[in-house]
Amino acid sequence: MNTTALIVMIIAMTLIWGGLIASVVHLIKNPDIEMDKVPNN
Repeated sequence: MNTTALIVMIIAMTLIWGGLIASVVHLIKNPDIEMDKVPNN
């Protein structure tokens, strides 16, 4: 791999993993439903 390919790969991985982490943090802070309303199955 040349230098350009490595830089593009690192940027892409950072965007993907950063988006995943950001979405998990957002979901933890703003859940869809309240935890006391979750049915126990």
